[in-house]
Amino acid sequence: MNERILINVTPQETRVAVFQHGVAQELHIERARNRGRVGNVYMGKVSRVLPGMQSAFINIGLERAAFLHVADLWAPPGEAPAPIEKRLREGQILMVQVAKDPIGSKGARLTTQISIAGRLLVHLPQENHIGVSQKIEDEAERLALKERLQQITASSSGGFILRTVAEGASDAELRTDAEYLCKLWGDLLESSRTAEAPALLYQDLDLAVRTLRDLASEETGRIVVDSRETFQRVLAFAQQYTRIFADRIEHYTGERPLFDLYGVEEEIQRSLAKRVELKSGGYLVIDQTEALTTVDVNTGGFVGERSFTDTVFKTNLEAAQVIARQLRLRNLGGMIIVDFIDMDTPEHREAVLQEFKKALARDRTRTTLNGFSPLGLVEMTRKRTRESLARILCEPCPTCQGRGEIKTARTVCYEILRDLLREARQFDAREFRILASQSVIDLLLDEESQGLAQLEYFIGKPISLQVESQYTQELYDVILI
Repeated sequence: MNERILINVTPQETRVAVFQHGVAQELHIERARNRGRVGNVYMGKVSRVLPGMQSAFINIGLERAAFLHVADLWAPPGEAPAPIEKRLREGQILMVQVAKDPIGSKGARLTTQISIAGRLLVHLPQENHIGVSQKIEDEAERLALKERLQQITASSSGGFILRTVAEGASDAELRTDAEYLCKLWGDLLESSRTAEAPALLYQDLDLAVRTLRDLASEETGRIVVDSRETFQRVLAFAQQYTRIFADRIEHYTGERPLFDLYGVEEEIQRSLAKRVELKSGGYLVIDQTEALTTVDVNTGGFVGERSFTDTVFKTNLEAAQVIARQLRLRNLGGMIIVDFIDMDTPEHREAVLQEFKKALARDRTRTTLNGFSPLGLVEMTRKRTRESLARILCEPCPTCQGRGEIKTARTVCYEILRDLLREARQFDAREFRILASQSVIDLLLDEESQGLAQLEYFIGKPISLQVESQYTQELYDVILI
C-alpha cells in the first residue's frame, strides 16, 4: 500500500492529489461553479445538422452547442449505417451523454452510446454483451471474470464491462454494483419521459466521491479528507459500495493546511511552469498550444561521468520518467511531441523508448506511443476528456495576449513615433502628449530623444511626455491638446 490520496475541500473547489511512494503523481481540480460534465446524460435538441461534416450540433443547455459525430450515434446491432442527415433532423429530441468536456473554444463532445460507470462495472444499457477491461491482460482471468459476470447478470437487461478493479471482487460485490447501475438507468429512463429538452437527466458523482470510485485501488493505503462533511459523504459511499476502503478514510483536523503539509501547493506551482528541472541537472521545456504539446529535453548543466553519449543517454532515461509524470500532473492531452536529445546508438534509443512506455503504462488515461520519427521525434497521443491544469487555473496574459512575449520598449517607441506622424497629418492639434509606461518614456528621453526632437521639428508642434504607472509596456496613448 504505497499510495496515498489527499482530498482538499473548500466551498469553491475540491482538489485531489494522488501520491505514490511519497511523490505526487496526479492532480485533479473541480470547481463548484464549473463541474466537469463528462458522464452526464441530457435530453438534447438537435439545433443543426451538417451533412458535409457528418455531424450535428445539439443544444443541451450549455453556453455553447455540443458536437455529435455520426460515428458516435448508437445503432442497433445489424443495422446498416446511414448518413447523419437520414438519422437526425433539426428540432429532434434525443438522449445524449457527454464524452468530452468543452475545451477551449470547442463545445462538449457527445455520444448516444450511453454508459454508466460504477465502482466495479460499467453498465451499457443499449448493449447485451459482457466486456473486460483491456488492462486485465491474463486471458484465463479475463474468461473467468466474463463467465462469472454472465451468470450474475443473467436476469439483468443491458450489457456490462468489468473494470480493472473488479479483478479480485466477489460475486456479491459484482451483483451489488450491477443492481445499483441498473437502478440508476431505470431512474434515468423514468426522468426522460417527462423532461423537456434541454434537460439534465443524470449527473456523475462529484470529485470527492468519484475519487473513491475511480482513483482508489488496492495500493491505496490512506485517503485523507480535510472537510468533515465531505469525509462523512465519502465514508458513507465507501460503507455502501467500497467497503474495502472504509477503514482507510481519515478526517484531517491539523492546524496546517493539508496541501501545505504534503507539499502539494508547491507541486501545483511547478506544474504551471514551462521549465521542469531534472535531478541530473538537465531540464524539460513544456509548451502547450491549441493543437499540440511539445516537450524539449536538454542536458543543461549535466556533464556525466564518462562521455557525452553517456550523458545524453542518462538524461533521456530520467526525462522519460519525468515526462510521463508531468503529463499526468498537468493533464495534458491530444497530440504530444517529445524531442529527446539526439542519440546515435540504436540500443540507447530503444532503451529510452521502452522506459517511456513503461512510465506511460501507469497512466489511467489511454495513451498511444509511436517510435522515433526520421527527425528523431517521438509522437504520442493522450486521450483528452477535460481541460488541462493550466487551462483550469490560468488565463492568457493580458499584457502579451498569450504570446508569452511582449514588445520591447524600443519597438513601442517606434510605434509611438509613427502614430505621432499619422495623427499630425490628420489633425491640427496645438500639442501632442504621449502617455506611456516608465520604461518607454525613459527611452524616449534618452536614446530616442534625437528622433523625438526631429519629429517635433518636422510636424512643427510641441510633444510632451507623461508617465502612466498603470500602463503595461505595450500600452500607450497619443493625446491631442
